[in-house]
Amino acid sequence: MSWCPLRAYGQKAPKLEADFVIIGSGSAGSALAYRLSEDGKYSVLVLEYGGTDWGPFIQMPAALSYPMNMKTYNWGYQTEPEPHLGGRQLACPRGKVLGGSSSINGMVYVRGHARDYDHWAESGADGWSYADVLPYFKRMENWSGGGHGGDPAWRGTDGPVHVTRGPFDNPLFDAFVQAGGQAGYELTDDYNGHKQEGFGPFEATIHKGRRWSSANAYLKPALKRKNLDVLRCFARKIVIQNGRAVGVEVERNGRTEIVHAHKEVIVAASSINSPQLLMLSGIGPAAQLKAHGIEVIADRPGVGANLQDHLEIYVQQACTQPITLFKHWNLWGKGKTGLEWLLFKTGLGASNQFESCAFLRSAPGVHYPDLQFHFLPMAIRYDGKAAAEGHGFQAHVGPMRSPSRGSVTLRSANPKDAPKIQFNYMAHEQDWADFRRGIRITREVFAQAAFDPYRGHEIQPGAACQSDDALDDVIREHAESAYHPCGTCKMGRRSDPMAVVDPHGAVIGVENLRVADSSIFPRITNGNLNGPSIMVGEKMADHILGMDPLPKDNAEPWTHPNWRSSDR
Repeated sequence: MSWCPLRAYGQKAPKLEADFVIIGSGSAGSALAYRLSEDGKYSVLVLEYGGTDWGPFIQMPAALSYPMNMKTYNWGYQTEPEPHLGGRQLACPRGKVLGGSSSINGMVYVRGHARDYDHWAESGADGWSYADVLPYFKRMENWSGGGHGGDPAWRGTDGPVHVTRGPFDNPLFDAFVQAGGQAGYELTDDYNGHKQEGFGPFEATIHKGRRWSSANAYLKPALKRKNLDVLRCFARKIVIQNGRAVGVEVERNGRTEIVHAHKEVIVAASSINSPQLLMLSGIGPAAQLKAHGIEVIADRPGVGANLQDHLEIYVQQACTQPITLFKHWNLWGKGKTGLEWLLFKTGLGASNQFESCAFLRSAPGVHYPDLQFHFLPMAIRYDGKAAAEGHGFQAHVGPMRSPSRGSVTLRSANPKDAPKIQFNYMAHEQDWADFRRGIRITREVFAQAAFDPYRGHEIQPGAACQSDDALDDVIREHAESAYHPCGTCKMGRRSDPMAVVDPHGAVIGVENLRVADSSIFPRITNGNLNGPSIMVGEKMADHILGMDPLPKDNAEPWTHPNWRSSDR
């Protein structure tokens, strides 16, 4: 690819130096670039290996399965054989394009639960409680309820990130919400507001019918400034002299060059590439680095450890009425949808088709939701394979706080070799119990009166699959990643031997080097990770600039009054 983002925006070719050098233009990296260049005091250079995000495959929300499966836009990582999933290797897509994974994701917007961030603070990420991060979510959001309710007092309305709701045109979206209420569960007008728990409308980073990636929200507007540039290159390692990061070794046009950072290098390359870059640069578990012949600069055993993800399974039901998206799943339907979107940015192409959802607790005694449900009015997989039966609908269900932990390790000292990714999915019995419960709750919801006009036979797991052992076999064979990797450069106190960065994102043991992306999450948040990753970029920018953090917001979220004795 010969595309250069600077040429596209009419800017001159960048210099190989800046005050701040950011590796990665993804969710956090683009937010950092926007905020660090905002007052014009500092020069900022973003290093991005991927090319343009122009084109319908990325910008049309309904086409989300395409960029996720295209080598042009995706690093194409795979896990090592997963020992508890029958040795299967699962896909681990990461964005290789302007906007990073925010340009290939499902566009679902979830802040996470308040207690997730309180747990961060309790585990050593001082200053990252919900009261601390809520003002940054509000600063970044440009929220619209879209006529489907919502909680304006809890939301931001003039930030760069447009957050909207789908039109709810398909009756199955409402059936899912009504069925949840009929099953005795809570309903919520705004899971990103006061009350996460319950069934309600989903939210997405979509604006005027287009994917609203971090590139569209932050990077493209900021590129109009004279003090911000993007350099298309491959980052090989961080250059460290006398314990201080001074630049990045990059490969560009077949040559190896050094990009110099006058103030700081900021790694925002994803929970897979960020730990890999640190290890290639001599920061990580000493024994592993030595085994690959890499000089140890900082022995940080936590680099690459603590890897987490959300795993999910699709519970699929046949639909007796021809109202699902399957009727558009043909050449004519796709062509009509694409043409309407290209001409008007309206129609089916303008939605990611995730328009209703639920956040539930798996059992009495669980303090806040630990199961998430994405509802889709079609039986299909992320890879675009429709169910053979034809019309159907499905819910993706999975636990939010798995106790299982994996790792990212080096395959070799060659920066071009993909790292070894081992999530160690389903390593704990709690994972299996939570998954079985999620499947049974989905079946209970699909059995409610709201679905009576639409319900056919169960496609997956299938009505005959009822016992724990039978469900475990289905999970082992069919569970898929929700593509939410995080945690591999854990944020914590400097006294924590497994912490990689302190609460200001500074890498422990190296000066002028920070990490700011989903890799710093101490524990995975409740829901999709794009929103929390952008928030990290927003908040870290204030730390980097030495600004006082935004004033705390002590709004208290809803907790089910009977959480100790009931799951609904």
